[in-house]
Formats: sequence, structure tokens, C-alpha cells
Amino acid sequence: MLQNLSIPQSLLALIVLQPIDLAWALGLMAIAIGLSAWQKLDLTWSLFLATGRTVLQLMVMGYVLWFIFDWKHPGAVLALIAGMLTVASIESRNRIGKDIPHLIPWLWGSIFISTVLTLSYTTVFILQPDNWFDPQYLIPLAGIVMGNAMNGAAIAGERLVKSLKANRNEIETHLCLGASPEQAIAQYRRDAIRAGLIPTINAMMVVGLVKLPGIITGQLLSGVNPQEAASYQILIMFMLAFATLVTTLLVAQGVYRQFFNSSAQLTLP
Repeated sequence: MLQNLSIPQSLLALIVLQPIDLAWALGLMAIAIGLSAWQKLDLTWSLFLATGRTVLQLMVMGYVLWFIFDWKHPGAVLALIAGMLTVASIESRNRIGKDIPHLIPWLWGSIFISTVLTLSYTTVFILQPDNWFDPQYLIPLAGIVMGNAMNGAAIAGERLVKSLKANRNEIETHLCLGASPEQAIAQYRRDAIRAGLIPTINAMMVVGLVKLPGIITGQLLSGVNPQEAASYQILIMFMLAFATLVTTLLVAQGVYRQFFNSSAQLTLP
């Protein structure tokens, strides 16, 4: 269980951002949009839309979290997490392919299972909060786990779909020679799962050396002892690796099943 460490007095002060500070922050995006237009990158509208969505979504989420943190009701916490899970599933489906049937339910279930397993282990054996639904822990941890699982699912699913479509003749040859669907696509499945895990593994390789992830950065800005922030980041990186692996395994299984019928024949949706 993570223990509280003493916090130096110099770290206790947090600079509170005022509306004028956020207005100045928008200047960064204004410059980025200007540079994009100057270089004719065709990203002007995308950057403008992303800026607007970032402000709107985070401001709304800030008020929602304020309400939920104050209420501390398990139903409200679970409802918010379920909504986040649904959005993650839809975003993953959009990247993998909208023409693949029954993909959203499978993605929803895959991310759900990996998130529940990860948070259950972390809650029972490591954090041990007074209430399992404590929004201070459950919401941010669920959010970062689902976000990473969403990216892993999208990368693995997209890679597998492209591989199956690009290698149809080879797969059908294996099937004609007596291979099962699992055997015929085994290499493509492994490659897809590895692709989904690469961003997480790469992040683990350089964490603390090249970049400071969002969690440790946020904790340092809020005045948390650097050692405690590092401990939480270690925990989170291990959570992300486990959850992403479970998610990609399940997604790869679900995606490939959509390409074969009950007679073990390859059918591209």
C-alpha cells in the first residue's frame, strides 16, 4: 500500500490559473494555427476544432467532476465511468473500421474487462481506499486506464484488419491446406497485439528520462512530494501495460472472428 510521505513546505503552494491565464494559454494555439496556415499544412480547421473541443470538454468535465467529488455517490461515479467507456469504444471502432459488424459491443466488453481487472487488483492489493468507489482514485485511474486501452485496441484492431484484408490469398491457402482460422491468422494476430503494446512499452522505456507523464506532472504541480509522485507513476505504468495487453488480446480475438463464418471460411465484411 502506498504510504504518505512528508511534503516539503516549498511544494505546498499551487499557482491557481485564472480566466485571464487560460486566455493567454489560448495564444499558444492561436500561434499554432497561424503557423499551420502559413506553412499550408491543411491543419488549420483541425487545430481550431481540437482547441474548441478541448476547452469545452474539459470545462464541462471539470463541473461534472466537481459535482461527483462533492456527492461521492457510487451510482454517479459508475455512470460517469460507463459514459467514458462508451466513448472510448466508439472512438476505437471509428479507427478500426465502421463496416465491421458487432465491433462496438466487443470493444466495450474488452475495455471493460481489462479496466475492471486492473482497478480491482490495484484497489484490493495496493491503494486500499476506505471506499472502493472513492472518486478521487477511481475516476482518474479508470480514465487513464481506459484511455490507454482505447489506443491499444484501436492500433491492434486496425493493424489486424489491414493485415487480413491485404493477405486474403495467403490466409485462404492456409485454410485450404487444413489450417484452422486461428492457425491461418496467428502471425497477423501476434503482430497486431505487439503493435498495440508498442506505445506503452516505449513510454515505459523512457519514462522519467525523456518525459514526465501527465500524472506525475499534475501531482508535482499540485505540490505532491516528488518521491510519492514517482511511486504513483510506477504503479500507473504497470497498470497501463497490463490493461493494454488484456485489451489487445481480447480485441484481436473479437476482430478476427468477424472475418470467418461458422464453416471456417474467410468472409471479409
